[in-house]
Amino acid sequence: MTIKRSQTDPTWDTVLNRNCIERLKLEKSPAEILQELPRLISCGYEGIPEEDIVRMHWWGIFHDKPKIGNFCMRIKSPGGILQPQQLRGLAELSLRFGQNYAEFTTRQNVQLHWLRLPMLPKVFDRVQELGLTTKGGCGDTVRNITGCPVAGLHPEELFDPTALLLEASQLFDDIPEYSNLPRKHKITISACPEWCTAPEIHGQALIATQKEGRNGFALWIGGGLASTPRLAKPLGVFIEPQDAIPVLRAVLDEWSSQRRYRLSRVKARIKFMMDDYGPQAFRQLIEARLGRKLEDLSEEPRPLRSTSHMSHLGIHRQKQPGLYFVGFPVFTGSITGDKLLAVADLLESFAGDFRLTRQQNFILTGIPENELDRVLAEMAELGFTLATSPLQANSIACTGNPHCNYALVNTKEDLQNILQHLEQVFGPATMQRLHLGIYLDGCPHACAHHWVGDIGLQGTTLRQSSRDGGKVAAYDIYLRGGLGRQAAIARPIIRRVPVSEVRFYVERLIRAYLGGQQNDESIQSFFNRHSNEELNAISAGEIASPRA
Repeated sequence: MTIKRSQTDPTWDTVLNRNCIERLKLEKSPAEILQELPRLISCGYEGIPEEDIVRMHWWGIFHDKPKIGNFCMRIKSPGGILQPQQLRGLAELSLRFGQNYAEFTTRQNVQLHWLRLPMLPKVFDRVQELGLTTKGGCGDTVRNITGCPVAGLHPEELFDPTALLLEASQLFDDIPEYSNLPRKHKITISACPEWCTAPEIHGQALIATQKEGRNGFALWIGGGLASTPRLAKPLGVFIEPQDAIPVLRAVLDEWSSQRRYRLSRVKARIKFMMDDYGPQAFRQLIEARLGRKLEDLSEEPRPLRSTSHMSHLGIHRQKQPGLYFVGFPVFTGSITGDKLLAVADLLESFAGDFRLTRQQNFILTGIPENELDRVLAEMAELGFTLATSPLQANSIACTGNPHCNYALVNTKEDLQNILQHLEQVFGPATMQRLHLGIYLDGCPHACAHHWVGDIGLQGTTLRQSSRDGGKVAAYDIYLRGGLGRQAAIARPIIRRVPVSEVRFYVERLIRAYLGGQQNDESIQSFFNRHSNEELNAISAGEIASPRA
């Protein structure tokens, strides 16, 4: 159903009256806040207006927890690609300013913590010298544009879209209008045959395909998670590479122009615009803005394989003869600066690249065949081994405590405890068969994508029954979600499991799956075969799998 904007759009006065962030942007552009850093530093942390702290989000700077003057910096790497000298520079920043710690995010960013205000000018200068940016790391911007981390290397990709991805990333950073969107916007551009970037959960996804022997993209719009998850919907269009950026811009321009998507922060994501219009009417809006029809695509692309866990781990031949890439798991995306420095040294010895994955892991590329054994041995000495179980390699945890102000739980520590417990009870042989992923979030923002994990966990609290009525940390357990050919949004099936008990609940669910799966079915299909009541009883240890 087409909605007439003239009848539904509020006035700007109404928007500004109801939305404090829109007022904040109007009063002073967040793009200008870096020019005021010397003044803000001279004021001291306690003297900085909270509005200016919010404006710093546009430059990837936000409070660490607790709010006592420490900051996190989010550094973008479009497509997840870092050159060795860039990796070295980030490692040195971690060592000098970030207490020898860094973390990888599910948007192929690198985050540093414990930064103090007086440090920021030097850190910003160094990031710029490295050819990197924090601009658009947060705020109402186009966030880091993700891509397949082995783009240009994967033997089965249709074509390499890296140049397009980098051009789009630069353009959206440079044009001021795209830093004044209704809310954050996430784009992925990928030709990965396994769909490793999860296009299904992006605001806009350009997915490589072919039509009549021509390379191009399908366009999917309206994906996103947080507290109201949606899967992106295909528009049924074929977009040639040279037309991709005009189409991306048309989508953003149309969404940004409709004031009703600025009225409420809760309803400001492009997924709600897709809810209102649907794919057909949305396509008509884009075509009207472009002034022409888009080419039809009769058959939407699908991922090459059925698995939803493709992070390119392990040893793989590149399309370039004699060269390999190797994907190494990084547990919970946490790494020390000195290890990053050692990896940079190793990469420089054979002129390779460092690439980040959605699953918080990394890939070393351009390894000559005669160097493979040396690279594997040196990486093992650093603690990065390919012997890690698939479950550990595929599992994700958001930043959580102690850094994130929204987190209710210690996400990375809790995931570690869950996986260690599973290793102990199931043993190495069984763990190697579990090609699953546990996605663990500390709050509803879903940075770790708990809505689409094989088992999703979202932090919450549970009121104790004792006289004081205090609260303890707990998790809701989400099941039936997935990506790829069985893409689906999970449901919160099991509520408020205390942190001390959650590993046993996860164990029972996995044990029931191992004992009851039919014909190599996925864990998602197994959960779909069982009712909510059965899954609750299984996880609580009241029954085993009732339908093997």
